Amino acid sequence: MRIANSTDEDPRFIQVVLDQACDILIETPFTLTEVPCGHVGVRSGVDASNVEDGLIITLPPDPMYEAEEIRRELKTLTRKDCGVIVTDTCGRTFRRGQTGHAIGWSGMSAIRDVRGDNDLFGKTLEITEEAVVDEIAGFANLIMGESNNGVPVVLFRGIPEWSGHDALYFSPEEDIIRKALKKV
Repeated sequence: MRIANSTDEDPRFIQVVLDQACDILIETPFTLTEVPCGHVGVRSGVDASNVEDGLIITLPPDPMYEAEEIRRELKTLTRKDCGVIVTDTCGRTFRRGQTGHAIGWSGMSAIRDVRGDNDLFGKTLEITEEAVVDEIAGFANLIMGESNNGVPVVLFRGIPEWSGHDALYFSPEEDIIRKALKKV
């Protein structure tokens, strides 16, 4: 009730947000939480938009599993193997506006790791890890729209393969933003 009063939101809605969360990073002026899959977002990704009045939607409990299931079913139906990204719309720290972010993926690495490659001037890249699944999710979000577009799926063709890894989320030990928030 305290958080709901501070954020001026329905206490039942906030209770669902808290039920979905495994960690609360900020309570007010908005509730920033981590959900069990590692995704950090406002209100645990719980949303009341694009659903009938009185209903809410939550993120899938295991978006990686959901992406794999969708991929498997697509392969069964089409006999084609394709990558799948499950997205959520999120705000960005220090910036206005929301973009699509990957919360689950299958058939590709989340990160294109180019550390050790050389740039255009021959300098060795030391920290560049490109979050390709987020870049694709952001562009898909542009096509799907945010209000009443009703576009549930976007198909991309011709994206080159990349090598990398799936460690999209920082571990709590290496996440300096999380550490700073916990001190506040």
